[in-house]
Amino acid sequence: MTDLKGRIALVTGGGRGVGAAICKMLAERGASVAVNYHSSKVDAEGVVAEIEKTGGRAKAYQADIADANVVKKMIAGIKSDFGGLDILVNNAGLVFRKKFSESTPEDWKKQVDTCLYGALNCSHSAGPLLEASGRGRIISIMGDSSRVGESGLAIGAAARAGTIALMKSLAREWGRSGVTANSISLGLIETAHDKAWVEANRDKLVKAYAIRRLGLPSDVAPLVTLLASDAGAWITGQVISVNGGYSMV
Repeated sequence: MTDLKGRIALVTGGGRGVGAAICKMLAERGASVAVNYHSSKVDAEGVVAEIEKTGGRAKAYQADIADANVVKKMIAGIKSDFGGLDILVNNAGLVFRKKFSESTPEDWKKQVDTCLYGALNCSHSAGPLLEASGRGRIISIMGDSSRVGESGLAIGAAARAGTIALMKSLAREWGRSGVTANSISLGLIETAHDKAWVEANRDKLVKAYAIRRLGLPSDVAPLVTLLASDAGAWITGQVISVNGGYSMV
């Protein structure tokens, strides 16, 4: 049911962590994968090499998703190289942990540009291809702070909450074309923060989770694969948490 043979996927921020795990699992299920990166070319090309080594098809694409014109060129390149697009995973994000009272408009802009406008730009440019597919999928990744709020993450939470509303709206608008749009909200993933900070605070952090550990990229990729496949064809407009029991709302 999670067979993705013949499908083409774009994963933003696909060179590292959760994005890399998603790329690899989609490829394992048979999808051709466009691995987007902003600055980590070596990482993205490493993911491509791993996929190709196991007989899969993948290519790295450099693009700042906050720039609408650059995104349009990337989508056009994917169409030219692969023939279309069936799956969009809005994974790339940028979040600064800082008290709201100490944050600046420059901080706000950087996070909103990547987290909200990035999803807007990619969804808008990919939309015609996803609708033409007849089985298009949009899956947006975010932190659970976008659902329940969190001190120090006000801007990132607000930007990602906007993405949740975008997914729900696109689920309604594009559903008649067979497109589904869902959000996955995450607890703290091991690879998403500075390793030294995680180790210094691990004992305190894990106490917030019903399952007493932090998340791994491998915890996220299976749900993305499900939603991208025919098995997820009747799931749309939803926010699904993969969070070890951090929040249960």
